[in-house]
Amino acid sequence: MGKVDQISEDVVIFSRKIFGEDFVPLHRPVFEGNERQYLVDCIDSNFVSSVGSKVSEFEELVAAFTGSKHAIATMNGTAALHTAIKLAGVKPGDEVISQALTFVATCNAISYAGAEPLFIDVDIDTMGLSPVALKRFLAENAEKRKNGTFNKTSKKKISACVPMHTFGFPCRIAEIAKICADWDIALIEDAAESLGSYVGSRHTGTFASMATFSFNGNKVITTGGGGMIITDDAELAQRAKYITTTSKVPHPYEFVHDEIGYNYRMPNLNAALGCAQMERLSDVLVIKAQLADKWNKFFHDRDINFVKAINGNIANHWLNSIILDSRLDRDEFLTMTNDNNVMTRPIWTLMSKLPMFKNCQTDGLENSLWLEDRVVNVPSSVPDGALKKLNR
Repeated sequence: MGKVDQISEDVVIFSRKIFGEDFVPLHRPVFEGNERQYLVDCIDSNFVSSVGSKVSEFEELVAAFTGSKHAIATMNGTAALHTAIKLAGVKPGDEVISQALTFVATCNAISYAGAEPLFIDVDIDTMGLSPVALKRFLAENAEKRKNGTFNKTSKKKISACVPMHTFGFPCRIAEIAKICADWDIALIEDAAESLGSYVGSRHTGTFASMATFSFNGNKVITTGGGGMIITDDAELAQRAKYITTTSKVPHPYEFVHDEIGYNYRMPNLNAALGCAQMERLSDVLVIKAQLADKWNKFFHDRDINFVKAINGNIANHWLNSIILDSRLDRDEFLTMTNDNNVMTRPIWTLMSKLPMFKNCQTDGLENSLWLEDRVVNVPSSVPDGALKKLNR
């Protein structure tokens, strides 16, 4: 039996031992708290859409947890990011720096604003946007004018930068923030996957004027579908709430809308789930850290690179990740584990390879291409009953 065959077999056995299931999902939600009761309360109140007390409560809980002054709940993370990009001043025809190694929602949100992604490479150890690559690209390809920074090749304005904290591992966001400030480029953190992740003592999402989170069904906590914008800027927060609520001028009964808005607000039902999930978030993070420790030891004993947060950072361990030796090893591992009902998955296909983004400018993406061939996620759910055991 070859090395990958043996590791795959071991992963299947180890996964079943931890999760005790015939089919082991990659990441499933956990509802072991007040979710059911809060949903019933919400239904009994008759407030089930985008108006209701649970929406405000959920916003306050996320703001407090992340250390932000304001939070605005949206229907999903993509809606949150699109809104933040619009509020950052991105105009149709502009360019927005991001990474090609990301989920498609990042680039979709940029496209919704009429802008075009500009792809910069990532660091191998964080899998997030590389400040070294960013600084190099801007020095070689951009020029700063009175009205902003422009791409010398395309002649378009580079109006924003959207780095992503991949799988909950914080990127070098402090260095990126300084570069963006030096070049007069708005910074928006795509923190969709990183609720509960920290750079030193600061939560991800607090290094930019705005950041966005996702509460999709496979995230650390879920509202079924949902997103959030966080910011310390009261004016931006007010604007975000306004345009995500169809830009309706407040009035007891008249329907007056004074600009193009979006029906992006989170329903009260979803927020009810979120409130219950937030009550258990600290415990969930403890259990996920324990699970990551188990996987780390497992793969260390087999001489496989298990991804960890860089020194000084804390990851939420949303998805545990390994780096295999080659694309061939990756594909063999994926086939064998999934054929045995243990769900593993590769990292995303690079955005620069997708038909709608294939003509976007890149810096070569050397590290991104290398990681695309090698990174695999392994099962990362909170095991059944783990929350109850933790609180005994």
